[in-house]
Amino acid sequence: MNPLSTRDTDPSRGGEPAPFTGTRVCAAIGFPLPPGRQGPVFDDDVWDFSAVRQLPAYLAPHERRLDFTRIRDWRWRQVVKEYLFALLAPGHERVRVLAHAHRVPRSLQTCTRRLNELTRWMNWLTDQKIGSLAEVTDAHCHSFALHRRRPPTPQPDDNTVVDLKPKILRESTLVIIDLICYNELFSADRFTTGWRPWHGQSAARAAGHCLPAENKTQPLRSEVLQPLLAASLYFVDVLGPHIAKLRRQVRHHARGNTQRGGHHTIDLQVLTTVLRRHVEEGRPLERLSPGNLKAKRGRGWNPDDPLSTISFTAIATQAGMALARNERWREALRGEIEHTLAIVGSQNPWGRDATHVTRADDTGQVPWTLPIHEKDVRNLAEYATTACIVIIAAVSGMRFSELQELQIGCRRPPQQINPGLLRYRLASRLVKRQPLGGTHDEWVVIEEAYRAAELAAQLHDNPADTDSLFSAAVFSLRYRHFRAWINSPTGQRLGLPPIPTDPVNLRMLRRSLAVELAYRPGGLLATKIHLRHISVVTSEGYASRPGGAQAKMLAEVTGHEQQRNLDLVLAEYRNYLNGIMPSGPAARDLTEFFTCVDGDLAATAAASPATLPTDQHVRTLLAKRASTLHLGPANYCWFSDPAKALCLKLAGTPAADKPLIGMCDSARCPQATHHPCHRPVWATAVENNKTFLGTLSKGQKTEAARLHAEITRSERVLAQIDAAAPAPATED
Repeated sequence: MNPLSTRDTDPSRGGEPAPFTGTRVCAAIGFPLPPGRQGPVFDDDVWDFSAVRQLPAYLAPHERRLDFTRIRDWRWRQVVKEYLFALLAPGHERVRVLAHAHRVPRSLQTCTRRLNELTRWMNWLTDQKIGSLAEVTDAHCHSFALHRRRPPTPQPDDNTVVDLKPKILRESTLVIIDLICYNELFSADRFTTGWRPWHGQSAARAAGHCLPAENKTQPLRSEVLQPLLAASLYFVDVLGPHIAKLRRQVRHHARGNTQRGGHHTIDLQVLTTVLRRHVEEGRPLERLSPGNLKAKRGRGWNPDDPLSTISFTAIATQAGMALARNERWREALRGEIEHTLAIVGSQNPWGRDATHVTRADDTGQVPWTLPIHEKDVRNLAEYATTACIVIIAAVSGMRFSELQELQIGCRRPPQQINPGLLRYRLASRLVKRQPLGGTHDEWVVIEEAYRAAELAAQLHDNPADTDSLFSAAVFSLRYRHFRAWINSPTGQRLGLPPIPTDPVNLRMLRRSLAVELAYRPGGLLATKIHLRHISVVTSEGYASRPGGAQAKMLAEVTGHEQQRNLDLVLAEYRNYLNGIMPSGPAARDLTEFFTCVDGDLAATAAASPATLPTDQHVRTLLAKRASTLHLGPANYCWFSDPAKALCLKLAGTPAADKPLIGMCDSARCPQATHHPCHRPVWATAVENNKTFLGTLSKGQKTEAARLHAEITRSERVLAQIDAAAPAPATED
């Protein structure tokens, strides 16, 4: 048994002191504190970092506080404190000499997760009557892994397990494996020297899960992304200004009531005057909110009483009375109140004269809101903020941490780069894998994202430029409330498309943008947002700050583009094998390339008859040609030789390294091909041009000649596509 674990090492009992006893944690880690604050000491059982300046905004309050009191055994509490201190201060003289210690400081969020898992582990060891860490074996590790997978509540079947996420399982094994690396640092108890849990396996293998071969975050389905962004844009562009204005009115009204106060004298004449003013102005009495109505009926009010739905507080406030719940004046004026109610009725207080707006489906105009209560106004402001988050995340690709670092004053003045062309930028900070305080960064965004940031700032109440633009509320909860409102009768009244109930998070929005940019460069990301516009702006952001976060976003897009090109070339190679040939000026070159690939595969098969070519082998042969592929709206561009590119010749930029797809004339460019997937585009062009041709007058001969030429060219391309495809099989 480890001799260190058998003796009493509690400092209060005269044992060996911990190596960090008396150390100021913030000073050792390098966390800046306000003047006069010293922060936690290592010996404290709670390390509170709430006062530390420049912590990442995304950290929740519980992640700024490490509470070790939940670990029941004082020795193991000391072990965990030493371990987390070493993670936070790897440069400390007692830590940097450890051979297997981490050399990069871990974040508070990581330490919080490690503490939670170690608390479970240590308390489980206590429940198993383990007296020392030296007694821990692989059997205990396997038993704890099984225990970790058991449901939190007792089940009839003791063998029932829950399907924890792989990340959670890896975390629970990782902390145990990682703890061993600091074994010689611990003063209160230690594991057996040289012991490695799970026989030295990695955390992923020990948890029984292999790392995924591909990105586990899936992009959103278009059936979800389209209505989500359409609703968010409608919120920002149409509803947002009205919501911000109404929110200011509610705040001003609340402040006015607080400052005005009221007297305690009951003046029936003044109350009567207030009621008569309602009749003269035709202004309905204020209706109680559902919550107040439920509380009022709980106090014994008869639901059939016509006055049970009326807010007497609103009447008393208008009369300047502080005692709004005095029943004497209510009964004394019951007849007058009932008379007023019969004439003007009752209504919710806010949004009574709402401006009419065009419905989202362009089927008419409706008031932007029906009369609502103050709580509903606050909810609308939250929904508008959620819409702002969705737009900024979806069209910029910002991560959650970067969104949380946006401040009220994040909008940089628009920069005019050409007459009528403005560049919009949002200032943020990179905090992921960065020193404390982060690194300042700027995102070049499209105008929709810039307007969303502007609206989010307007929804705050007298904010300072350094205040956070978005609160740290959990996005998944925000989104569920937002979707529920969109799908409710209130959202449908505005013509908003319903949103399916698929899960949505910020990672999915970022991945959706990357995939859409890579796979559909000529399509629409969502209503009113054109991908080409987003692609250009994202590229500007990369050119502006090649080392910033937007460059990492474009790196993801580039990876998706490479995979997309390989998939497309592989699909066209299989079409070639099935007799479906390309057409267009570059069809012969592409066919000859496929013939060479086919020959290489045949030679390989002849040399190794027992080996069949795999998709990966074929992809390797196709990779070089795939790197030259660029997608056009009606053709594929094989940009292998800039000197042959017709678009570059027309633009006068022969040295460019990419084609100008917007200037592509694929019917004449020697590097363009047409495929069956492009046929609908050309067929639609023929139909549209014929329709336009039919609307021209006899005097528009020049335009008619141009349309005739366009129709002839499109029909020729269609004929070539049909001729390259195999004739349909006929029955004998």
